[in-house]
Amino acid sequence: MSRLGAWFRGAAPQSGSNPALSQTDLRARRLAALESAIASTSLIMNDDIEGAEKGLREGDSPFHLLGLGICTFMKSILGFEKEIMLEASNRLTACENSAWNELKRAQKEAKPGEDRIYPPGSEYALVIADAQLMSAIIAVLHESLTEALRDFYKLRKAFITLDEIMQAETAYMKKKGLHSSLSLSNGHAAVNGRLNGTENTDTDTDLEFVDADEAHSGGHTPLNYAGHIAKNSIPPEKQLSQLSLDSNSTTRPGSKKANGSGADPEIFKDPIDIFIHSGVNMCFGSLLLLLSMVPPTFSRLLSIIGFKGDRERGINMLWQSARFDNINGAVAGLMLLSYYNGLLSFADILPSEEDVEKGAFGGYPRARCSALLVKMRQRYPDSGLWRFEEARVLGNSRDLHGALAILKDNRDSKMRQVAALNNFEMALASMFIHDYDDMRDNFIRCVELNDWSPSLYYYIAGCAELENYRNAFHSKEKDESLIHMHKKRADELFRKAPTLAGKKRFLARPLPFEQFVSRKTQKWEERSKALGVDLVDVVGVSPAEEMTFLWNGTRKMGTAELKMSEKALSWDRLTAPEEASKKIKEEVDEQASRDVCRAAVERELGNLDSARELLDSVLAMDKLAFRGGNKDDYALPAAHYEMAALAWIEVQKPELRGRIDEDDEEDWLREKVDECQSWLDKVAKWEAFILDARIGMRVQTGMDTITWYKKEHGWAAA
Repeated sequence: MSRLGAWFRGAAPQSGSNPALSQTDLRARRLAALESAIASTSLIMNDDIEGAEKGLREGDSPFHLLGLGICTFMKSILGFEKEIMLEASNRLTACENSAWNELKRAQKEAKPGEDRIYPPGSEYALVIADAQLMSAIIAVLHESLTEALRDFYKLRKAFITLDEIMQAETAYMKKKGLHSSLSLSNGHAAVNGRLNGTENTDTDTDLEFVDADEAHSGGHTPLNYAGHIAKNSIPPEKQLSQLSLDSNSTTRPGSKKANGSGADPEIFKDPIDIFIHSGVNMCFGSLLLLLSMVPPTFSRLLSIIGFKGDRERGINMLWQSARFDNINGAVAGLMLLSYYNGLLSFADILPSEEDVEKGAFGGYPRARCSALLVKMRQRYPDSGLWRFEEARVLGNSRDLHGALAILKDNRDSKMRQVAALNNFEMALASMFIHDYDDMRDNFIRCVELNDWSPSLYYYIAGCAELENYRNAFHSKEKDESLIHMHKKRADELFRKAPTLAGKKRFLARPLPFEQFVSRKTQKWEERSKALGVDLVDVVGVSPAEEMTFLWNGTRKMGTAELKMSEKALSWDRLTAPEEASKKIKEEVDEQASRDVCRAAVERELGNLDSARELLDSVLAMDKLAFRGGNKDDYALPAAHYEMAALAWIEVQKPELRGRIDEDDEEDWLREKVDECQSWLDKVAKWEAFILDARIGMRVQTGMDTITWYKKEHGWAAA
């Protein structure tokens, strides 16, 4: 018998019991509570979070408490505000406790021998897992490392619960002769006694696995179910490290056989079953996807919780959930669009759209995403979230002006968090088209809309004013008042930015971009003193173009914008006196940063030889020259990544290759793919640097793409 069976066992009412309500009445009451909570929670996706909270406060079921938790969770992850994160954590804890009580009640009230897909009370087990997953995500964003590590353990609890619900569904489908390939257990990773290959036990009382900081006594039942591990001699830490979300031994929904379709939604008629199925796919899919996006340098963090993400399976589970017209489907749809239009837009080494149409995983499925977006807009016509995603689709299609038109028309969302997202995207798009006035104003407005990183917002606003100053300084028609005004504003913004750095933390560490800002401005201050020149005049490579590179804005630019970036990166833009300018240009990290940015521009223009020549000059630099002080240490690993991107372009675009004999094409392709992987491997193993997570996201996606390509061609993985 499975552990979930042990958990849910004891469902039959004891003889002689005389409940006040019939089973039919109890079920009707639970169903009414579920439908009421889902209806209210769905208002979030239509930008009516106040209406959602008002409706959810009218009920006290675990479903209503989960909805309130989701409301606050959405606010916290969209706005990154500490007070809201704390409120969300408290609501989710209350939700877990309430659902646990209802779970035990459902066990006692259920009739034995019923033909059902899921064991009694699975809907409450899902609520607990949902709450635990959201708590863990909030913990990652929290400033306290201690709290984050404690709440990471909730990921494991959620995994155990979700996996067992999936196994119950798989067993039912198998019994009925229906298709299901959801269970993620892979033998060594499963629980209920299989962690060390022993047989399943029939009871869940032989060992409790509880958090280290919880007071535990023999007769105490923890409010938060902590899972079950069979008795064995393996230390708990070793058991936890063996737990994995990998699923190599099972049929993958993303494979050509499964085609990513999952179980047919028509199988699920009962509203509670629909809630469970769509919720499990949404919840577990999100977990798998998020863990798969962790950069290589964060592998130590993953080892703490013992999990390994699976991007392909996670995405296919989200697609399965998105097929359902409920809050679970809407959240799954939002996760998918956020991944494809947001996170994937940072990457360069991806399957082509033609490969995706043929079934390749990892690229951008344009038609499928467009259909999903249309469906979500029809379901939630008043929501600014989906308009925001429409704009990002245009931006990723190199139509930045079209994207800006939508974003400007989408400013007045009823949800401040949506307005903040919209404004930030508008600020980035303004930067990418070199509209420095809008860029400045939009980033300053970001400070008013959320407090994620005022330091970064003021810094990039200063970058915009610097470009305005340089334009005025080098204008044929000198306007001294205009020159003075932009210079003064740039100086004020640059000096203000570092004073606000360090107030936000991620896992008890300063935000990487804020560290970058502090180093950069300190570097300029030291240079200003050494050269006896004003701070604004000692700035070297365009910091706006650096930001564009780090946000991968060149991937969204058309030819006109790329040409403007070329000009902005010219040394002729410097405003320092000739002798000071010469010394600025001689600094190694300054040269490297500029050439990496220029190489990215040349790559997007299709000038691969020029890009490679620029990168070769960076790669020839002494690695020690980038260490210590306030050096820009990202430039050298970024150059290695850019070399990988160049190799991949030649693989994907035959027209950009040199002349190759057809008989040698297979060997040439394999060499290029190996070259690409070699560059990526070097970056993945690079020592820590400030922006390693940002570069690492691109590297991880590239490595996944190379793995797919080698499998597709029948080549052994390197």
